Amino acid sequence: MRNVRPSRQSRYQTLLRAAVVLLAGSLTLSACTPVFPAPSSQQSQDPSVVADAPDNLKSFYTQQLTWTSCEKNMQCTKVKVPVDYANPQGDSLELAAVKLPATGNAIGSILVNPGGPGGSGYDMVSQSSSLFSAKLRSAYNMVGFDPRGVKRSAPVTCISDADQDKERQTDHDLQTDAGVAAFEKQNINDIAQCKQNTGAVLGFVDTISSAKDLDILRAVVNSAKLDYLGFSYGTKLGATYTELFPAKVGKFVLDGALDPTLTIETLGMGQAKAFEAAINSWAENCAQAKGCPFRGSPEQIVQQVRDLNAQYEKTPQKTKDGRLLTGSGFSSALSLAMYSTDLWSVLQARLTDAANGDPNGMMDLADYAADRDPNTGKYSSNTAFAFTAINCLDYQMDTDISALRAESLALQTASPTFGKYLGYSGLTCKNWPYQSVAKPHPISAQGTGPIVVIGTTRDPATPYPWAQALRKQLAAGVLVTWDGDGHTAYGRSNSCIQNAVDGYFVDGKTPQDGLQC
Repeated sequence: MRNVRPSRQSRYQTLLRAAVVLLAGSLTLSACTPVFPAPSSQQSQDPSVVADAPDNLKSFYTQQLTWTSCEKNMQCTKVKVPVDYANPQGDSLELAAVKLPATGNAIGSILVNPGGPGGSGYDMVSQSSSLFSAKLRSAYNMVGFDPRGVKRSAPVTCISDADQDKERQTDHDLQTDAGVAAFEKQNINDIAQCKQNTGAVLGFVDTISSAKDLDILRAVVNSAKLDYLGFSYGTKLGATYTELFPAKVGKFVLDGALDPTLTIETLGMGQAKAFEAAINSWAENCAQAKGCPFRGSPEQIVQQVRDLNAQYEKTPQKTKDGRLLTGSGFSSALSLAMYSTDLWSVLQARLTDAANGDPNGMMDLADYAADRDPNTGKYSSNTAFAFTAINCLDYQMDTDISALRAESLALQTASPTFGKYLGYSGLTCKNWPYQSVAKPHPISAQGTGPIVVIGTTRDPATPYPWAQALRKQLAAGVLVTWDGDGHTAYGRSNSCIQNAVDGYFVDGKTPQDGLQC
């Protein structure tokens, strides 16, 4: 299954596990997602927090949580939400949540989302607590959760690990009718398994439903207003919440912003240009670095990388475990390295190996991007399938093959390095069993307090102009800029960004609009 393209950066571990441009993924096949009866009504700790909850959702808003010890000095719980908000008395599902208690006197709880769609907020908090500064940790409980359809929360479940391995070793030439026919046959089978193994939840993993879940999460952690830290796709989830519940918006930081007015086509074009700019920045660094496997100007270095990618596309190479590194796998590894300058030297070494006929290093990077465990060969998350399921509901897709081919050629012109492996989102969603439930539109969120939007000037996955656009749309938007490379800023940039975010959350000091870091 070929994934639709919005950034799927998941910031847990090293902030690098990304759905770069072409991934397919799943968990091992399992039974249909269990559903539960709606919870019985219980009294909340603070009645004022749920005073204006809709009557037909009261039982969800007033449920009392049982927090149990888990992970390392953390607490875990399950939160019930309706599968279908239009029928809240029907089936419900459970959201997995983890809390990292404040080290000082907590003034509240911050809910976090790492991106995606499909990233695990539970993993972000439980595995990467060092991301959050000591000042933030002292004042707030950090609460991570897996959104509906993700990992521990009624996960979208599709094909087996073995089948995913097989699909990642198969590149279809979608400029040919035979390639399209083969892809569609594979995709129809994959979708059938998604529907069979996930159940009815598959039709309700859209961002609007997840934003409504956020408001229930706000209430059950006993917050009158939601304090939120969202990265990448998490900015779309957060912006959607501000539109639906402006009166409940507390302190919001949206880092690595998605522009909600973008269509899937304009979004893809923006990413194509930004990833191309990123590989050029990498090449400038490589030209000056020891161990760069290529010689010449940055432009010549990029061309040599393209030529090497083309070699693997023409003749995939067998890795030590017998799998093949294809052109798309090579591109996936390249894309991953654009998310953080910490990977630039790693990419140099892997490209050196690849140029000498050793594909194992590039396959390791592609596996990391796909959440494939190098020791077991198992996929540690369902991110790739959640990514597709959510985006097929969130975006309207053009399914006409002529239009998709024309778009692909335009993407290749904009990004000679990555463009060939972008596009064709509509082909993935063409046979999706559920219709899109959203349309692109500006979000102003009238009536909220200040909302901080952070943009990184050379962000490949969420280009800087998107942060500028979201800031302009929001009635109370404040833009903070990090002049840097890679995806997002907080936790990986500098003290200027950290102080702006920490001061906003902890001290109530809104950063100056236009702050440059």
